[in-house]
Amino acid sequence: MKYFLQSSVHIMLGCFFLGCGTQETLILDEEISAIENGLTPAIIVKGEEPQLFSIYDRMKYHKVPGLSIAIVREGKIRWAKGYGEANTESGAMIDINTLFQAGSISKPLAALAALKLVEDDKVDLDLDVNSYLTNWKIEDNEFTKEEKVTLRRLLTHTAGMTVHGFPGYQQTDTFPSIEQVLNGEGNTPKIYVDTIPGTIWRYSGGGYTVMEKVVEDVSGLPLEEFIEKNILTPLGMDNSTFEQPLPTEFHANASAAYDSEGKLIEGLWHNYPEQAAAGLWTTPSDLAIYCIGVQDILAGKSDGFLSKETIEMMLTKHKGDWGLGPSLAWDADSLRFQHGGKNAGFTNNMMAFAHNGDALIIMTNADNGGRLISEIERSISNYYQWGISNSKIVDIIDLPVEQLSKLVGKYKLDFQVPDIGNYIIEITLKNDKLLVFDPNNNDTNVLSALDEFNFIDLDKGDEVVFQIQEDTSKIGLLWSNRLQFYKISE
Repeated sequence: MKYFLQSSVHIMLGCFFLGCGTQETLILDEEISAIENGLTPAIIVKGEEPQLFSIYDRMKYHKVPGLSIAIVREGKIRWAKGYGEANTESGAMIDINTLFQAGSISKPLAALAALKLVEDDKVDLDLDVNSYLTNWKIEDNEFTKEEKVTLRRLLTHTAGMTVHGFPGYQQTDTFPSIEQVLNGEGNTPKIYVDTIPGTIWRYSGGGYTVMEKVVEDVSGLPLEEFIEKNILTPLGMDNSTFEQPLPTEFHANASAAYDSEGKLIEGLWHNYPEQAAAGLWTTPSDLAIYCIGVQDILAGKSDGFLSKETIEMMLTKHKGDWGLGPSLAWDADSLRFQHGGKNAGFTNNMMAFAHNGDALIIMTNADNGGRLISEIERSISNYYQWGISNSKIVDIIDLPVEQLSKLVGKYKLDFQVPDIGNYIIEITLKNDKLLVFDPNNNDTNVLSALDEFNFIDLDKGDEVVFQIQEDTSKIGLLWSNRLQFYKISE
């Protein structure tokens, strides 16, 4: 059993990275303060001076009790810092060693286990994984007659596997085995192939659960043991574990989880038997070590945890701009590897530049952390001139009340939502603004007009397009270019 390092050790390491000279400390303090107090809105109205916010302002606004940040510059941790509370009932505060659930950031780390087996010639990326699976196998069907599920396809979300993600289990729930999860005997459906493997990109936590089973069957070890031995320990990620449920000796150093209203989730957090997909507990500083490890290998470091050839293969573009684990993005000639993470009560993001040694990791203990993360990323990017996550400048107009009144009413989503059924939102008019109320999550958007048909929420950044036929007998609403609603009779 691995024990996490004490705060004092990491604080000393942090000072080592920074040099810890008095002048350097003053410069760093100013740097951190500028970022902490430089948060700007996602949307800025043309001609208006953008308002600046502090991290604590926005934590309160977004109902995020706590968060933690690590910044990497030129291949070293530049600074790391915790903000707010890990547990609002006990008063425990966030520090740089506070553990968060990584959510789907687990996936690129778990993918390293499969890549280690590839490098050791234990598995082949392009062979049918059923040849490696023992007491559970993927059921063959009409979709697997010609194309098979392979590790490459599992890692890149192109295997045609079902089940997008997992809700986790409360502390009082029965904790299923990986085989029970695969068979749909937990709280999610059975995992199987419903699309010809290799034909489309579709995000699948279920596919990563199959990958987890391959690693365990081939290595003969539980996933958490194999990864600790072959990935976490060689990297020096001493504050990380894939063990689920989290052992009790680590609870005092783990953040609690909070819902969208800022309320403590029952049992402090959920547990995730789907370890590869969602089971990692870690810190931003440990994820920074992972990012630096990848960057060092790409730069030619010979004693890395994997070979340069394997890491280059990991960062090769597949369908959906996906690598073998991480998502990939490009700004001009600059490659980034990245991944977001969302478990019940935890929202996170990790982003690293492959070749210049820069990275950022932000982890929050709340369901509402996503927009706050974007605001912090924007401030970080502006300060370091990374050119990512810029504010959008818009020109808004005033429309006649008579015209806005035609859009008032109830709108129904064009498909049924599991556990909800008909998903209906309501648009009202107040102070010459359209208000969109979503009773399903008790949320309200305030829409400003960009033109006759296009509207935007200046605070949240959501964009809405109204589709109006000439006789106005049918009015449609497209939300954020992906959710189609139609106006219904009262």
